[in-house]
Amino acid sequence: TCRKCSYTPNDLNINRSQDATDLLPEILVVVEQRVEPAKKACQVLHKKLHGCLQSPTGLEAEKRMKKLPLMMLSVSMAESLKDFDAESSMRRVLEMCCFIEKMLANIRADFEMKVEKEVLEPLNKLSDEDLPEILRNKKQFAKLTTDWQNARHKCQSSSGPQAKQEGLREEVEEAWRKLDNIKDEYSADLYHFAAKEDDYANYFISLLELQAAYHKSSHEFLEKNIKELKDNHNPLQMVSDKKVFGEPLLSHLAAGPREIASPIQECVHMLLRTGMKEEGLFRLAAAASVLKKLKGCLNQGTVDHEEFSSDPHAVAGALKCYLRELPEPLMTFELYTDWFKAAGEKETADKVEQLRIVLKKLPAENYSNLRYLVQFLSLLSEQQAVNRMSPTNIAIVLGPNLLWPRTEGEIGMFDMAAASSVQVMVVVEPLIHHCSSLFPEGRTHTLTRTHTLTRAKPVRPHRPLRATPRPRRRRCLHGAPGLPWYPQRLL
Repeated sequence: TCRKCSYTPNDLNINRSQDATDLLPEILVVVEQRVEPAKKACQVLHKKLHGCLQSPTGLEAEKRMKKLPLMMLSVSMAESLKDFDAESSMRRVLEMCCFIEKMLANIRADFEMKVEKEVLEPLNKLSDEDLPEILRNKKQFAKLTTDWQNARHKCQSSSGPQAKQEGLREEVEEAWRKLDNIKDEYSADLYHFAAKEDDYANYFISLLELQAAYHKSSHEFLEKNIKELKDNHNPLQMVSDKKVFGEPLLSHLAAGPREIASPIQECVHMLLRTGMKEEGLFRLAAAASVLKKLKGCLNQGTVDHEEFSSDPHAVAGALKCYLRELPEPLMTFELYTDWFKAAGEKETADKVEQLRIVLKKLPAENYSNLRYLVQFLSLLSEQQAVNRMSPTNIAIVLGPNLLWPRTEGEIGMFDMAAASSVQVMVVVEPLIHHCSSLFPEGRTHTLTRTHTLTRAKPVRPHRPLRATPRPRRRRCLHGAPGLPWYPQRLL
């Protein structure tokens, strides 16, 4: 008699029509009936859920995001707004909507990647690997049960010699041993399925939780930005009495008191953090609504670096606006002619010497801010292999914001074209290119590293750092730990 079953291999009183389930405990018979529906449900729901995704599976986040309809909508909005003039209210709204749709696409891509990893992949493994293995053992169990029943019936029906009877009994016993082995394996599979059934059910709970988190994130983001969009779109919105843009440089510095104008310092800090490798910096335009908000924050003297560092083109645009809106250019009206004369020297050494002479004529506050800015631009040009902003390109896009004539009549011997970006470029480009020679004192300073990036932190006056700063945790250019600082030779 088999120890694991109430039947004996040669029990001839068992009905031949008995099926495999009669050999299993009642609890396993119930579990067995759930396996096939579970496999079918996993296959069908995996296919349907996969169809709910808006991007192909298996892609990285950036590539997946580009395939999303929301991202395509954002791109279309960006292309559409180009046809509007800068003052169009529809353009301003489309700019903000373009940004919002892009961020919603980012949230969607993150959601779909989590669904793929936490729901789709487990369901696929369950339906294609785990459950089919149980069903294969079920099929084998049924087959060996039939073999055992046939052998037993043949033995029961035999009336031949004793030797033949013994041979048939051995066949029954061999069939039983095989059946007993597969029965143990199949039972173990069913017990394992029963133990894991709750975990399998949790896959669908996880799906609902991911959907809830996705819709919550989308709703919160939309709620915040729709309010901001409506506020910015309100023509009667209040404007702060505080003002930095359009104010004389000396007045702003004296009010601080500070050495470097806060818009220059704050924008440089943010660009050093995330903008140095951004292609087309200072050349590509930013969203007008974001630029307007940043200018408002700079006017208030309170800037959230975390919010604006993600949009370096807006930061660069704010810096250009500040320089352009100064009542007098940073390089001054008085020295306008001197700059062009110095830049007109054919020999490089003579040109550098003449530029150095003109620099010494600048008021102290103009010199300090120009030095701070040019040394940053020199740093930026060192990344030209990535950002495509060589000293020449930087000078073309930024030069007209640093130098322009007081009136058209003062241009004199220089043609009106001298005010163009190409003409001003011949003045600004050598300043950037020969930065270390023209500003040698900058080697004992660094661009301020200790500026803490906190939410809504008031702008602090600029103060040069010591040549050997105290040891502190490193911050890299892009905010990731472990990367080197820029050389200690600047500002």
